Amino acid sequence: MRAQVARRSTVTENSHIWHGAFPRQMLPQTRRAFSARTPPFASSSCAAVPAAVPIRVHSMSHTPNLKLTILALALGSFAIGTSEFAAMGLLPWYAADLGVTEPMAGHVVSAYALGVVVGAPITSILGAKLPRRRYLAALIAIYGVMNLIAAVLPGYATLVGARFLAGLPHGGFLGVAMLFAADALPKEQRARGVTHVLLGLTIANIIGVPFANLLGQGFGWRWGFGLPGLLALVAAILILRLAPRVGAVPGANPLAELRALINPSVLMILLVGAIGFGGLFAVYSYLSAAMLATTQPPAWAVPAALSAFGIGGTLGSIGAARMTIWLKPFGAALALILFSLFTQGFASFAVGNWPLMVASALLLGLGSGMVVPLQTHLMDVAGNAQSMAAAMNHAAFNAANALGPWLAGLALAAGWGWQSSGYVGIGLSLAGLVALVLAWGVERRKTA
Repeated sequence: MRAQVARRSTVTENSHIWHGAFPRQMLPQTRRAFSARTPPFASSSCAAVPAAVPIRVHSMSHTPNLKLTILALALGSFAIGTSEFAAMGLLPWYAADLGVTEPMAGHVVSAYALGVVVGAPITSILGAKLPRRRYLAALIAIYGVMNLIAAVLPGYATLVGARFLAGLPHGGFLGVAMLFAADALPKEQRARGVTHVLLGLTIANIIGVPFANLLGQGFGWRWGFGLPGLLALVAAILILRLAPRVGAVPGANPLAELRALINPSVLMILLVGAIGFGGLFAVYSYLSAAMLATTQPPAWAVPAALSAFGIGGTLGSIGAARMTIWLKPFGAALALILFSLFTQGFASFAVGNWPLMVASALLLGLGSGMVVPLQTHLMDVAGNAQSMAAAMNHAAFNAANALGPWLAGLALAAGWGWQSSGYVGIGLSLAGLVALVLAWGVERRKTA
């Protein structure tokens, strides 16, 4: 009997599931793996085991720190946010350096967004059976390499191609990272877990994007892609070292993830993000160019506007989490769309006055927390296709990132003036409001 117990203890140690790592906030897949591999008597107290039985239990000092793991994930999202939004802020500089018009340079932004849309379902299917630790580390490492390629290879076509490839791992990484953080909290607090990872994106707009913009002005726009590329590689190393060594979700089926793509509740929420969020990107993508073209701002004004957007985004994400808890996902999404209509109208009014344009950047950021209520609702309706739904949520927002700048670019090319990006934004937000009402109707019919 003693030999049998010792053998079981060895299996438990080699399973890489650490006792006490997530006592009350244990991830669902961690809980399943823990209960499946650990003998019934090997609880944290081990009260049913005789003192003579040689069982070793890992102490908390040797367990992975959940907060440090989430910080590593947030660093990855910081790298993604810096790269994604620096591409918008640096658009006038790489347009001039590569000899293309600014609407044409907008295709660099759209190519990245298209990569996110294409990559989200592919990475979800390929990663369904992989341990989340390795999956996340691999995706953010690929992201880093693609950004470094964009930073060093010459030519407009090469930049467009590299940005498309950099977008491929975006949705899979952020989607699963948010699931990881949200699953670590009680159900009613999941919006806070989503926000923890999102803070990396928003803080990127406070620190990373303005710094990348300053580097771009002083040393060349390619630093705007090289810096986040290096940060992404650091995040990959930290995730490998800090994240719990939990196996893949038991019984995971890559094809089951595809069910999210035929679930009406999921598709309607994705439609809200893909259309409704396009208004923000229609305005923000051309904010720097509009400020430089219509005003005579000091050198620090563009970085200040980018930083103001980041500050607004940080406050907006925190506020969106609280609204989602108080108003539920649909109520929070409605409030954010209505606020976006105001901010986009103000952005059009502010064109030609750089202090007001800085203020409009802050307001745009405050309304950028739409991903929080939509992601929270997707967790309720996606069933066993959580990874696909989470990744496709980011794909939807990057479809908005492609749609908004493309439509705003068409308006600019047609000679409608820099204010037209705000008009395009208002139109997309109104369309998103219609999609939200339709999504609410789908849910009402299900519960009737």
